[in-house]
Amino acid sequence: MTTAPSASPDLSAVPDAELLRLDHQVCFSLHAASRAFGGYYRRALKDLGLTYSQYLVMLVLWEQGPQSVKAIGERLHLDSGTLSPLLKRLESAGLVRRERSREDERSVVIDLTDEGAELRERALSVPRGVLAATGLSLEEVLGLQEILGRLTGALGEAVDAD
Repeated sequence: MTTAPSASPDLSAVPDAELLRLDHQVCFSLHAASRAFGGYYRRALKDLGLTYSQYLVMLVLWEQGPQSVKAIGERLHLDSGTLSPLLKRLESAGLVRRERSREDERSVVIDLTDEGAELRERALSVPRGVLAATGLSLEEVLGLQEILGRLTGALGEAVDAD
């Protein structure tokens, strides 16, 4: 269930002092939640031998199969300078392999090794553990994801408009 975006809220009745309170800033709430998630994921992914960024790459490959470096970067909003060393570490760990595309020699395709594919089963405990740790229901998490998606889209459009 999606709701239409609402008009900008009228903040004229809100005192200036209230507008600038740290606890009233959505960005701060997101920052604090991001730090909490980061701490949880660091611990949860340690047993898998993955960093959070590596986990995201593995999620893309488990979900979509072999992907070009460009496609992975676009999906994860990562530039090649960030993604290339990350992929090299995954390759060194024996979880992925890099091959030149048969259709376009300029493009590199990333695919899972058998070991990388097998890691998927062990990784299933991560999202289950996160959901349990949040104390939220599945419906609440899905609602939160929907709101965050709208927020990300709206702010992305606002930045692109400048």
